[in-house]
Amino acid sequence: MILAGSLGLAACGAARAQVSDGVVKFGVLTDMSSLYADATGRGSVVAAQMAARDFGGTVLGRPIEVVFADNQNKADVGSAIARRWFDVEKVDVILDAPPSSVALAVQQIAKEKNRILIVSGGGTSDLTGKACTETTAHWNYDTYALAHVSTAAAVRRGLDTWSIVTADYAFGQALERDAAAELDRSGGKLIRAIRAPFGTSDFSSFLLQAQATGSKVVAFANAGGDMMNAVKQAHEFGLTEGGQSLVTLLMNIADVHALGLKTAQGLITTEGFYWDRDEETRAFSKRFHAEMKMMPTMHHAGIYSAVLHHLKAVAATGTDEARAVMAKMRETPVNDMYARNGTLRVDGRMVHDMYLMQVKKPEESTGEWDVYHQLATVPGDEAFRPLDQGGCPLAKAAP
Repeated sequence: MILAGSLGLAACGAARAQVSDGVVKFGVLTDMSSLYADATGRGSVVAAQMAARDFGGTVLGRPIEVVFADNQNKADVGSAIARRWFDVEKVDVILDAPPSSVALAVQQIAKEKNRILIVSGGGTSDLTGKACTETTAHWNYDTYALAHVSTAAAVRRGLDTWSIVTADYAFGQALERDAAAELDRSGGKLIRAIRAPFGTSDFSSFLLQAQATGSKVVAFANAGGDMMNAVKQAHEFGLTEGGQSLVTLLMNIADVHALGLKTAQGLITTEGFYWDRDEETRAFSKRFHAEMKMMPTMHHAGIYSAVLHHLKAVAATGTDEARAVMAKMRETPVNDMYARNGTLRVDGRMVHDMYLMQVKKPEESTGEWDVYHQLATVPGDEAFRPLDQGGCPLAKAAP
């Protein structure tokens, strides 16, 4: 069953500019009930609502509205919701869109309907590569950045032979591909990639295959519940005791909290946001925690940033027309609690700093959400794929 709902922010006054249908409407298309619900889900809705409220509840004299729906992690369900939202409910912007299969499907619908898609949940770098469109922005992480930052760091530490357990769908396949390419660039070697079905509960056979390779690293190109099950079972099978290191190519603070520091300690991962980075991130996260009883993931923080940036562009251009707003979003640096001097490129990639993190030992933590050591800040132009290497047709046409 599709879960749906809405939050309208009331406003008064006549429109002073071109706002279609008398409202600027965001649709949070997310996982409300499955593997990615903690990382995205209700927290993504709350983050969008917070941004709308912080902007003042109106733009150009018209109300800002947030609606949401559960895509059930299925591309056909997500596509049907997107078409209804665009055609019937007059949604201007779709947000979040995990997993990658949903994001890729909705991307083409948004292009067809001249509406905006801002992806925070889906991760494949193909969104800003061969599949790029003028009306898509990829705001948070992507598979290239995750693979580049974590893989290069591991190889520099001498962890240069890898086995990868991969979620066998668009996101996992892209992450495996980008990690393999980074291993080639960094002087490492991929010994074996092992594909596991999406939603796997028993990883025993896949982990035994990875253990048998003797690789220095067993990496997980999966996320959410799949990643957590794989890490827990890797410890049960004694992979770390046998001398292999575990690398999670995508993990967020909600995953670490669910795993517990005893299980997650020492894991290296790449994040786009951490609540305890500075005073501004702590202030936002405290407000988010008051509503959600958890600290925000990078997905949640990215949605907050994206909604604010979009609304600023609507106010500056005097319209909510997709291409005009996207042009202004690309012209304007992203400066908020999420990003400092971020830039939205022509291929849709929002370029910002990424953070190499290592999970703390239990005795190193000072509180429930104090989970990471920050090992490095990687500037955006180093973390993300160069514009001319993704195969985006828009990049080829750019001056």
